[in-house]
Amino acid sequence: MAQLVQPVTEEDHIAGPVNAPLTLVEYGDFECPHCGAAHPVVKEIQQLLGDTLRFVFRQFPLTQIHPHAEHAAEASESAAAQDAFWEMHDIIFENQTALADRDLLRYAAAIDIDAEQVAEDLAAGTWQTRVRRDFASGVRSGVNGTPTFFINGMRYDGLLDARSLLAALRVSGGRASR
Repeated sequence: MAQLVQPVTEEDHIAGPVNAPLTLVEYGDFECPHCGAAHPVVKEIQQLLGDTLRFVFRQFPLTQIHPHAEHAAEASESAAAQDAFWEMHDIIFENQTALADRDLLRYAAAIDIDAEQVAEDLAAGTWQTRVRRDFASGVRSGVNGTPTFFINGMRYDGLLDARSLLAALRVSGGRASR
């Protein structure tokens, strides 16, 4: 079973308590339809587990098959610099079929961040290094597609429905508490 090579740090995008007993890490691609399908599942899991879950999202844009994935990832990083990563994350997944730069800027405005700054960041490639760092950490952990999940550091290769993922998280939580 593959392990997460890069531990979670304060540089990651984290939702939930940093000391939660369960950690779910997703390597995702904003243009990937499978990631889009997993998005509401993760939301449901977060709601069900509350403060017992720390969710981490890392960028893994598959640029060979998803031409808008890189800029979507970079736009989310620009939003993160404006303290709005999760808002941008959600709005991008909720509008996954419209990811041209003009759409990303519209989403930035919709979540009330500086869309001009996002445009400047995209034009300058300001966040490429950050996105590539996440991608490289995924490769080192054996990620070769999206979404790829790790539960408490171990790769999860089960079904991506709420019931299956919740069961795996609960089993992992039981092991972690021993």
